Amino acid sequence: MLFAAAVSAAACRPSGPLRITTIQTGRSLNSDNSVGLHTTRFKPDDTMYVAVLTGGPGSSSITVRWRYVGRLVTEQTRDVSYPNDAATEFHIQNSGGFPPGDYSVDILLDGQPFATRALRVER
Repeated sequence: MLFAAAVSAAACRPSGPLRITTIQTGRSLNSDNSVGLHTTRFKPDDTMYVAVLTGGPGSSSITVRWRYVGRLVTEQTRDVSYPNDAATEFHIQNSGGFPPGDYSVDILLDGQPFATRALRVER
């Protein structure tokens, strides 16, 4: 009986790495952590959101690196495990307002570069 419970528990655990299906950027989030208002253009007082959408079961480490004119501003990493499709959100805000200019966000999956999205802050 103990063996059957162990096999059942293992079967419910996501195996393998996650598969990224979409990268979304915008100003707001939906309740499922996907982006609500899609954009790559922001105002200085906006919060910038990135949602990394994944398909199917799996476990991985997702990292985003926020850059301003090429310089690293901050890095965020989440170790996640999902049984189904999911969205992992990241965001950055600046209480004093973002300086206008070019920003980017690099997305890494398990430490490997996956994609980069260009963003812009305008007055």
